[in-house]
Amino acid sequence: MAKGAALAGADVVIAHAKAWLLGEIHLSDFHLLLFPGGFSFGDELGAGKAFANRIAFSKRSEDLAQFIENGRCILGVCNGFQLLVKLGILPGMKKIPEAALIRNRTGRFESRWVHQKVVPSRCVFTNGLTDLYLPVRHGEGNFVMPEVEKLLADGLIAMHYTTPSGIPSQEFPHNPNGSQLAISGISDPTGRVLGMMPHPEAALFFTQLPDWIRQKEEKKRTGQPIPTYGPGLSLFKNAIDYLRQT
Repeated sequence: MAKGAALAGADVVIAHAKAWLLGEIHLSDFHLLLFPGGFSFGDELGAGKAFANRIAFSKRSEDLAQFIENGRCILGVCNGFQLLVKLGILPGMKKIPEAALIRNRTGRFESRWVHQKVVPSRCVFTNGLTDLYLPVRHGEGNFVMPEVEKLLADGLIAMHYTTPSGIPSQEFPHNPNGSQLAISGISDPTGRVLGMMPHPEAALFFTQLPDWIRQKEEKKRTGQPIPTYGPGLSLFKNAIDYLRQT
């Protein structure tokens, strides 16, 4: 995650969550906050739940609300997405969570590359993008929400899992977890907070793509330039460009 922000032109600080919870660092000193994937508290008490409780009980959720109000940006990936949902920041700043990310419908951990269609929306991270090909690595990514169609009406769905041809799908393996409406990422009403299950930081470079060798040969034979970067970097660039402009 830090590498993605640095490649996009940001000055990056990697901080342990404890330093923030104890007040040793302050969010007011930053413009972009990244909650990476990984197993918070081993996910033994539910994906992101223990970490969300620590933030809520330490009153740091108020810091996050102020951070968003001040026009800053937040990206939560995988466990970071789960955290933002548990805190009620996504899909909107609520004290009671409106949605959940529960166990995959397959009942097992899924690690695979997936196609996604980017939905035109106010989300600054996905500005100008139409599709993404990124990996997922999670056991609890099944997005569920009562009256989930409201997200569609409010323009808060940022991405859908799709077939290779770009059609949103509820079928495995195109939809790796069974998420309602094939949702793979949502934003808040400001468009400056994005939560997503697939990992953009795992596709920063062309050589991270699973078929990069085949693509390289095809491009060489057709005289096309061989890319340096992968599709994931564009989300970081969009956020940094937005913050510079504003």
